[in-house]
Amino acid sequence: MDALWDLARIGAPSLSPDGAQAVASVSRCDMASNKTESYLYLLSTLGGEPRQLTQAGSPDSKDSAPQWSPRGDRIAFIARREQEGAKDSEPQLYVIAPDGGEARRVGLPGVGVATGVQAFKWLPDGRRIAFISWVWPELKGQAAQAQALKDFKDRKESGYVTADAVYRYWDHHVPMGRVPHLLVVDVDSGKVRDLFEGTDLALSLADPDEHSFDISPDGCRIVYAFDPAAEKRLDHCFALGEVEVKSAQHRVLLQVEGWDFRAPRHSHAGQHLAFVASHQGLKHTMPGQLAVLDTAGHWAVMSEAWDHEVGAPLVWEADDSALLLAAEQAGRRHLWRFDLDRCEAEILFEGGHVGSFAQAAGVVLVNHDSVQFPPRISRLLEEDGSHARIERFNTEHLKRHEFGQHQEVMLKGGQGDEVQMWLIYPPGFNPKKKKAYPVMHVIHGGPHTAFGDSWHWRWNHQVFAAQGYVVACVNYHGSSSFGHAFLDSITHRWGELELQDIEAGTDWLLAQPWADAKRVFATGGSYGGYMVAWMNGHVPAGRYQAYICHAGCFDWQAMFADDAYTWHAKELGSWYWDDPAKIASQSPHSFAQHMNTPTLVIHGALDYRVPDAQGLAYYNTLKARGVDSRLLWFPDENHWILKPRNSRQWYVEFFAWLARHDGGAAAKKATSSTKAATKR
Repeated sequence: MDALWDLARIGAPSLSPDGAQAVASVSRCDMASNKTESYLYLLSTLGGEPRQLTQAGSPDSKDSAPQWSPRGDRIAFIARREQEGAKDSEPQLYVIAPDGGEARRVGLPGVGVATGVQAFKWLPDGRRIAFISWVWPELKGQAAQAQALKDFKDRKESGYVTADAVYRYWDHHVPMGRVPHLLVVDVDSGKVRDLFEGTDLALSLADPDEHSFDISPDGCRIVYAFDPAAEKRLDHCFALGEVEVKSAQHRVLLQVEGWDFRAPRHSHAGQHLAFVASHQGLKHTMPGQLAVLDTAGHWAVMSEAWDHEVGAPLVWEADDSALLLAAEQAGRRHLWRFDLDRCEAEILFEGGHVGSFAQAAGVVLVNHDSVQFPPRISRLLEEDGSHARIERFNTEHLKRHEFGQHQEVMLKGGQGDEVQMWLIYPPGFNPKKKKAYPVMHVIHGGPHTAFGDSWHWRWNHQVFAAQGYVVACVNYHGSSSFGHAFLDSITHRWGELELQDIEAGTDWLLAQPWADAKRVFATGGSYGGYMVAWMNGHVPAGRYQAYICHAGCFDWQAMFADDAYTWHAKELGSWYWDDPAKIASQSPHSFAQHMNTPTLVIHGALDYRVPDAQGLAYYNTLKARGVDSRLLWFPDENHWILKPRNSRQWYVEFFAWLARHDGGAAAKKATSSTKAATKR
């Protein structure tokens, strides 16, 4: 189990203009300091030893999001450091030469950018950078922004005051009184201009990133996605706008009622703009599709006949005839080439799971992973998908451990539909052993995501299997990567088809001679936690020996405290005040009288997507009913458990709970591992 924190965690690569080198952020956990540090490494695309580019800029360095300049002479990245006697209070933009040396903060001397940097892109001249910063929209100039930030940090009051519909997101509050603007900085002089200053424009309040905008090939214009409504909401449709860099004049490029436009990307010739379009006017679950806009203002959806969800980034090939993109298919995520003339997609690189990719000078890199290995970076060699790995950060660590094999099976689930289930077997699994193996469901969240052939740091299936369990992961109705109809099938009736699918998976498992029917467990987080609570109210006691519910939804009416409340009626079929019975019929708390299966409940206090009151209410309900239960609550964690020691405690409690309700060999192994981890 501890091996998980010895592994390097590799970020998205950025290629040099000539394609000869790449730069990526590499993170490592330190149990002694209980921190995760990350530094930049240079990689040759031909292979060889990586070279560490950045060193510790602070006691808790996190150098991230590197991007090579168009001229190849500098690499920009985001970090919090101490430089020139000034410690960054906000994330700042730094540049460093590829041959090393000292990284330099960009912006005002001793300050950088007053309100910090969230994401950025180089302009084509290699001298300027466009970036996102959360600013006070009524103020002008960096001096005024810096003073406002100082005054805010010096204030004695702690109250958060707002009249906005969006005020917190996942694990953080939207900075009070601030909005995300698009700015440009001259790297050498440090001069900063706010391109949105004096307007009511803002980028997305939901963590805007580098895919929120794109710069024209001549560097004269920047296109961006924005919410045109006066009051911003997470479920609003976005339009595309454009700003002239020199004059800061804005215009709306594309706005169509019922359509949501995101992730714009200019073609190399500047004649076309690719973007992701979703017809929300039809239904809120409609997929993102590849669309293209020309200079005459005509646009069209190009991937209408391709039943796949398209996401950022969209990367044009050199001749602008096709785009590269990553998309899921049947529980895997591939790199695709979408031909615009034929409106057809073909796989360039087959997952596993393609987490990110980069292209320059004919070189394509993929950051990819699998159930069998953590993220690694490989170079595509041929269009047939052959590839060569260009780094070996984790090779020696992985050699010390035996991994279990994984398998895909198809079974008949709800409505008689085919449903995919992944199995991860313990190392040394012997299918001839009778009733030898306990079974553990790992139910994914979302619900509109999927368990795939991918590496998971927080719910690591190899770690689970190494304890002796056969791990089962059902891609139930509602999961992504199986087409829109399958994804949309659970709308307004959550819990129904998903339970049928998971139960069908259990039936399949118990029909196998090696499965022990007296050692069956179900675990899940977020929507998976909802499903575990739902199962506790719908599946007779004894079918599963124990449940684990991490950050699970328990009461849909009380869930209105979450950050995504504007989607509730769309997903559940009504507002809770209009049809309380319909909402209650999809809510686990309505079936509490049937809950009898032992449950470990886990939650973080900083979780705003599933507020921790959900987990506490579930735990309190079980205690009031006299059901064997245990609570693991983190005051300093969010929807995910991120601090190294907290993450290890999560696994220790996880396995200890299973061992308590599992009398077999897996229990002894888990108990031994738990005792060893507790001593450290």
